[in-house]
Amino acid sequence: MKSSARVAFINHSVEEEQSSKMAGIRRVKLGSQGLEVSAQGLGCMGMSAFYGAPKPEPDMINLIHHAINAGVTFLDTSDIYGPKTNEILLGKALQGGIKEKVELATKFGIREVNGARGYCGDPEYVRAACEGSLERLGVDCIDLYFQHRIDTRLPIEITMGALKELVEEGKIKYVGLSEASSSTIRRAHAVHPLTAIQLEWSLWSRDVEEDIIPTCRELGIGIVVYSPLGRGFFTSGPKMVEKLEDGDFRKYLPRFQAENIEHNTRMFERVNEMAAKKGCTPSQLALAWVHHQGNDVVPIPGTTKIENLEQNIGALSLKLTPEDMAELEAIASADSVKGERYGAGIGTYKDSETPPLSSWKA
Repeated sequence: MKSSARVAFINHSVEEEQSSKMAGIRRVKLGSQGLEVSAQGLGCMGMSAFYGAPKPEPDMINLIHHAINAGVTFLDTSDIYGPKTNEILLGKALQGGIKEKVELATKFGIREVNGARGYCGDPEYVRAACEGSLERLGVDCIDLYFQHRIDTRLPIEITMGALKELVEEGKIKYVGLSEASSSTIRRAHAVHPLTAIQLEWSLWSRDVEEDIIPTCRELGIGIVVYSPLGRGFFTSGPKMVEKLEDGDFRKYLPRFQAENIEHNTRMFERVNEMAAKKGCTPSQLALAWVHHQGNDVVPIPGTTKIENLEQNIGALSLKLTPEDMAELEAIASADSVKGERYGAGIGTYKDSETPPLSSWKA
C-alpha cells in the first residue's frame, strides 16, 4: 500500500485509542464537513435484494434494532434495493424515535425504465428520487445522500448543483458519491463539499489505493467501504459460493466462477490460517485489515444474521501489528485474485468520467 493510504493508521493518537476503549464502538468523524458516525456501519442491501430472496421483515427489523443497541448506528441503504423495499424496511425499523439514534445514508442514481436499468443524474430526477426516499424512510432529512452511480451523459457539476440545492433546502445534510473516479470526485467537490466516497475496498479489491484513496485524503473526504468481506467470501471461502441461492447475483460475478474460484480460494486459505493463529475468524481478520487503514475509513459490512453482526463488531477490537499488516498485504498481492469485481454492464469508477461543463448545453 502507498504510504499516503496508511497515514491515519500510523498516526493513531493516544486520545483516539483511549476513546475507543471507553466508548465500546467508537465514533469517528466521516470527512471534514461535520458528520459523525459509528466506526462500523451496517449495509442493509442483502436484507431485501440481490443476495437471494428478501428476508422476513420482523427478523430484519430485530437485526437493525440489535445493531443500533450495540452501537452500530450508521445504516446504509438505497432506493434501488428492492427496488424501494429496503428503504421501506428501514422506515419501519426507525419508527418510535429510533431515527434520532442513527446516521442514515441512502442513494439515488440507478433507475429502471421498462425493465431496463440505467444511471440518471438529471436535476429533476435527483429531486424526485430524494422526495421518494424521504417518504419511504419516514424522515424529514437524509443524513448522507450518495449518487449511487455516475450518469456519464451530463457533467457531474449539473447533478451536484441539484444536490447542493437539496442541502440548502434542508432535505439532505451531507453529500457523497459512489464508484467515482478521482477526477470526478475533484469536479464534484468543487461545486459542493463531498462528505464521503463509497467504494469497494478489501483484501481482494485494492485498486482504489492507487489514486482514489489519496484524493479523498487530500480533500478531507471520508471513505465508506462496501463489501469489505469480499461479498462474503472471507466468511467461509468456496463453501459460501456453493450455498448461494438462486437469484443471488453473486453467482454471476467473475470472481465466483469456476475458472477463478480455485485460484481465489488460495487467498482465503492463507487468511484462514493466519486467523487461526490470531484466535479470530477469517472474516474478522479481513474486516480488521480494513479498519486499520485509518480513522477516516468506515466499513459497512452487511449481514442478515445477528451472530454475524456480533462477529463483525468483534473485528473492531482486533489489534493488528505492523507485521500482521505486512503479512496480510503480502497475501493480498496483485496476482492473488482472478476475475473482475463486476460483470459487463455494471458501472464502476473506471467508467465514471462525465463531459466537461464547458461543453454542456441544457
